[in-house]
Amino acid sequence: MKTKSRIASIVKGNSLDSTVTGLPTFHLSELNLPNDLEFQLPTNIRLGHLAEKIVSELIKSSVNYNVLYENFQIVEDQKTIGEIDFIIENSIEKKLIHLELAYKFYLFDPSISSEIINNWIGPNRNDSLTEKLDKLKTKQFPLLYHNCTASNFDTIDISCVTQALCLLVSLFVPYEFKTKLAPIYEKAIKGYYVNLDTFISLDNPEKLYCLPSKKEWGMDPSENEIWTDYEGVENQINTSINEKQAPLCWQKHNGTYLSFFIVWW
Repeated sequence: MKTKSRIASIVKGNSLDSTVTGLPTFHLSELNLPNDLEFQLPTNIRLGHLAEKIVSELIKSSVNYNVLYENFQIVEDQKTIGEIDFIIENSIEKKLIHLELAYKFYLFDPSISSEIINNWIGPNRNDSLTEKLDKLKTKQFPLLYHNCTASNFDTIDISCVTQALCLLVSLFVPYEFKTKLAPIYEKAIKGYYVNLDTFISLDNPEKLYCLPSKKEWGMDPSENEIWTDYEGVENQINTSINEKQAPLCWQKHNGTYLSFFIVWW
């Protein structure tokens, strides 16, 4: 995994704002960052935690924000009742923010509902945008005001802390989807999704593929160096589909690059 490319993919990530989430938004563009940014990344953690680590390092590298607390567990009667992603400080304005971060991949299934927001689901249909927002609103953000939280923080005044969400998303629509979505969604669309039969029907000898590891999801496929034909990914795709795991696929063809999911459903 190319560290600089992984970092850049987060810095350039698209965040859903309050018009969708109903929550105050923190955009990574608010961070005043040095131009040539690079730092070590752990290799043994899952994608969501990797994104958290990158954002943590971005905040620490900025000249206008500091991290005061991160992954801070709230404990009541010796039992952990939740975790706060970040408490950060605007070092110029001296404002404190409880920041929750999420790095998600959602596919648009227009058959679910007439309400656009209800139609964004995880690649394996086991999570959704609305479920994530509900958890944030009912569990994550209220945790700051839990009656035992203040005693867990010994250096800040909880009453002075505001809250914000950084929800970084990569969105995918059905193959040959023609409907225009709101700009807030459109700018975050990274590709499409197909079932296995459609993927096979679209294959030709000139197309090359790569199935990135999950820790590479969201990176720019044009920076990938190792490619293969359909036969080179066929077994891995079939195994994933049989296990009801939708793989992300990168495609290289005639100098253009595509990202798409191959779904089992």
